[in-house]
Amino acid sequence: MHPMLNTAIKAARRAGAIINRASLDLERLNVARKGPKDYVTEIDRAAEESIIDILRTAYPDHGILAEESGRHQAAGGQAGAEFQWVIDPLDGTTNFIHGFAHYAVSIALMHRGQAAHAVVYDPTRNEMFTASRGSGAFLNDRRVRVSSCVRYHDTLLASHIPQSTALPATSPFVPLLAECAAARRTGSTVLDLAWVASGRLDGFCGVGLKPWDMAAGGLLVLEAGGLLADFQGEQGWMESGNVLAAPPKIFAQMMAHLRA
Repeated sequence: MHPMLNTAIKAARRAGAIINRASLDLERLNVARKGPKDYVTEIDRAAEESIIDILRTAYPDHGILAEESGRHQAAGGQAGAEFQWVIDPLDGTTNFIHGFAHYAVSIALMHRGQAAHAVVYDPTRNEMFTASRGSGAFLNDRRVRVSSCVRYHDTLLASHIPQSTALPATSPFVPLLAECAAARRTGSTVLDLAWVASGRLDGFCGVGLKPWDMAAGGLLVLEAGGLLADFQGEQGWMESGNVLAAPPKIFAQMMAHLRA
């Protein structure tokens, strides 16, 4: 295993330990709002600080982009570092503060703009999803692949779509979600993508996401044999925040339904 991936795993486990301890006494949490339906806790910040501490110690010349604290330049103030860590310390904060055990730590290492290593850690299940570019995707050291489902009507999809509980009839997402077997809105994009990579979900559709929502999970899907693209079928999903992810045969059908 690559030493940079090992470092990310160490950081994810430390953050997961902080999250698990806090989950035992949720009534003591201090919760603040970043925006409408967007929450942050001191646990998000503590987990992020622990991750950054490990990454900074091991790789001071790397840049960092973190959900809560933003962009950190490499040591010495060097801008435009060749390597950049992209961190979501607790994806699924709303789930976490309600005691709904579906959230994860996400860490990706970007090399010249491309994801090179990825970790998604589910601390409640002690499931560690990892990938390195060109080396496959793994769950707790067991190689995983995307679903073998080929019929769209049989698919279980996950989504991160505004107003997904009451989509207007003219929404392009209506045919996409209406024609599958079932659609779920789990509240954790990074776990959704990890579950697509491991075959638990047959596809994912997300709108308005941030780089830390997609970087690690996107590499997991690709290394597990899946496809990712924006809604035009291009590779601009990290910039636009709009993404489809699925096994190749389901991906083509998702794209067709979105364009219907």
